[in-house]
Amino acid sequence: MKLNEIRDNEGASKNRMRVGRGIGSGKGKTGGRGVKGQTSRTGVAIKGFEGGQMPLHRRLPKRGFNKPNAIDLNEVNVGRIQQAIEAGKLDKAAPVTIESLVAAGVVSKPRDGVKILGVGELKAKLAFQVAGASKSAVQAIEKAGGSVTLLGAVAQA
Repeated sequence: MKLNEIRDNEGASKNRMRVGRGIGSGKGKTGGRGVKGQTSRTGVAIKGFEGGQMPLHRRLPKRGFNKPNAIDLNEVNVGRIQQAIEAGKLDKAAPVTIESLVAAGVVSKPRDGVKILGVGELKAKLAFQVAGASKSAVQAIEKAGGSVTLLGAVAQA
């Protein structure tokens, strides 16, 4: 193969369609725009237009708000953590962090951190280093003899 022999594959590029150049071209007369009317003219944009009637997107009420800096936390119940300990996936001696929970398969991805919720029962004495914890979760952890450390600015969420 030589540089002067390099070509596109057959059919890889088409010639530009010349619109409005006589009926023999197949795109003559109306130029592919149909006949008459607003859409056959230039400068038409009627995506949501309903003939002067109030469009549907303006008739329906506005609702909701997406906070641009919202914190996306994993929520884990203390009962789920107890299951992971009983299955031997979490180490009792090491502190419970988002990394250890991901490694144990309790949560799938780290996101912005983890919040511990109080559903279930915790029997093991654990040290938690998490972004947030509910009051019932903190009570359950302290009842089992553990401790909770809330991390950084995420703790306020």
